[in-house]
Amino acid sequence: MPENAYARFGKRALDLLGTAGLLVVLFPLVLAVAAAIKLDSAGPVFYRQERVGRFGRPFRLWKFRSMVVGAETKGAGILVEAGDGRITKVGRLLRKLSLDELPQLFNVLAGEMSLIGPRPGLAYQVEKYDDRQKRRLLLRPGITGWAQIHGRNAIDWERRIELDVQYLERLSLRTDLYVLARTLPVILKGEGMIASADYWRSKGRPEGKNDGAAGGPAARSSGSS
Repeated sequence: MPENAYARFGKRALDLLGTAGLLVVLFPLVLAVAAAIKLDSAGPVFYRQERVGRFGRPFRLWKFRSMVVGAETKGAGILVEAGDGRITKVGRLLRKLSLDELPQLFNVLAGEMSLIGPRPGLAYQVEKYDDRQKRRLLLRPGITGWAQIHGRNAIDWERRIELDVQYLERLSLRTDLYVLARTLPVILKGEGMIASADYWRSKGRPEGKNDGAAGGPAARSSGSS
C-alpha cells in the first residue's frame, strides 16, 4: 500500500466528508426508495450480508432489497439473468441506477467501507485468493472502484481482482477523484451489469453458499458486487 499522506489520512477524510455530504443531499431519496420498496413487495426494506473487509475482517454490508424474498431458492439461484422475474419492479430500477447500494454509505461512516475501493468479497471467495490477490484486503472495500469503471461485472473475476490490485498500487487523490467522476456515467450507461458465467462455481464454491440473491445485490455478478 502506498505510504503517502493521502493513503494514511486523506482517503478517510474524503470518505467522511463525501459521505456526510451525500447523505444530506440524498436523504429524501433514501426515504423515497425505502417507501417504494415497502409498497412494491412483501419483505424488509434492507438486505444485509456478511462480507470480508479490510485485513480480512468480516462485516455486515447493507443494501436495499431488490429481489423477492427467498430469490436464491428460485429460478437461476444465485445468478441473475437478463429479465430475471425475481427482481421486483422497484428493484429493477434500483439495480439499473445502482441505487440499491446507497445504504452502504452507512458502512462508510462506520469505517467498514470506503467510497472508492475493491468490492467486498465473500469468505469462501477470499479463501481462494493467491498471495497477490490478497493485497486487495489491505484497503477498505468500496462502493465504487477501479474495476467498476473498467467493465464492472462484464469482466471475469481474475481480471477484476487484478484491477483492484492495480488500484492499490496507484492509490492517490487524483485516482480517487477520477473514479468518482467516471462512476456516474458508467451507471447511467448501464454498462457491465450482468456476468456471463458463474466464475466461483468453477472455483469450487461450497454447496449451499449463496451470493446474495435474496437481496439482489451480489447475484448481479457471479460472485459479490
